Amino acid sequence: MKPLLGIALKVSSALAFTLMAALIKLVSATYPTGQLVFFRSAFALLPLLAWLAWRGDLVGAIRTHNLRGHVLRSLIGCTGMFAGFVSLTYLPLTDSVAIGYAAPLIVVILAAVVLKETVRAYRWSAVGVGFFGVMVMLWPHLGAPSHGPADAAAIGAAFGVLGACCAAGATIQVRRLTASETTGAIVFYFTILSSLFGLLTIVLGWRMPGAFDLGVFVVIGILGGIGQILLTQSYRYGDASLVAPFEYTTMIWALLIGWFGFGQWPQPVVFTGASIVAGAGIFVLWREHRLGLRRAKDLEVPSQRSA
Repeated sequence: MKPLLGIALKVSSALAFTLMAALIKLVSATYPTGQLVFFRSAFALLPLLAWLAWRGDLVGAIRTHNLRGHVLRSLIGCTGMFAGFVSLTYLPLTDSVAIGYAAPLIVVILAAVVLKETVRAYRWSAVGVGFFGVMVMLWPHLGAPSHGPADAAAIGAAFGVLGACCAAGATIQVRRLTASETTGAIVFYFTILSSLFGLLTIVLGWRMPGAFDLGVFVVIGILGGIGQILLTQSYRYGDASLVAPFEYTTMIWALLIGWFGFGQWPQPVVFTGASIVAGAGIFVLWREHRLGLRRAKDLEVPSQRSA
C-alpha cells in the first residue's frame, strides 16, 4: 500500500474527468449528445488498450463469464453519460459537477434495496442530510417554467439528477460483476458497448466536425480513458475509505476551469449545498470503513479461537 500515491492518482483522475467535462461543455451546444458519447468512448480505447497490453491483461479483459451483466452495466452507464452531457449543456460546469455528488448517497439506497445490504440509522441519517444538500443546490434551478434560462436550468438539473442515479446504478452493477469479472474486463466492455450505443444514434443525424473539433473529440476520449486508468490504479495503492473522499476535489478543478474558461462563478447556495452533500458522502465512507474494520475483527476472533 502506498497511500500518498493512491491519493495523488485519485486527485489526478478527478482533474482528468473535470477537464473532459469542460471540453464536452465547450462543444455540447454544437453536436448531438450521441455523437459526443461515441467519440468520448471510442477514443478512450486508445489509452485503455495500451494500459491493458502493458499489464499483460489484454486477453483477460476480453474473456468474460457474464456478457449479459456487462450489457446491463453499459446500458445504465451509457444512459448516465447521455444525461450528464445534457446537464453540461444547460448548467454551469460547477453546478453539474456538484449535482453528481448525489451518486454515493443513492448507492446507499440501492445497496439496501438491490443488494440487500444492512443500512443502519447512521448512514440513513447521512443520506437524508445529503439529499437536503442536493435540494439546496437544485433550488435556484427549479423556478417556474419560462421557456427561457430558468426553464433550461431546470432541464439541466433534472438530467444531472438522472445522471447521478445512473452512476449509482452502475456502481451497484459493477459490485455484482466483480464477483466473476476482472477490472480490465469491466472497463473494456463498458467502453466498447458505450461506443456502440453512441454510434447507433448516427441515424438521428450527426454533424461533420472540423479539424479543431475533431481534435477536441480525440482529447475528450483520451482524457476519459486516462481518468479511468488513474481511478482504477488509485484504489490499488490506497484504501477506498482514504482515497474516495478526494473525488470531491473535482469541485476545485470545476471552479477554476469554470471561472477562467467560461467566466462562470456558482451562486453561494451551490457552494452551501455541495458542502452539505460532500460532508454527508464523506461520513458515509467513514461509516463504511468503520463497519469494515468491525466485520474484519469479528471474523478474526473466531479464526483465532479455532487456531
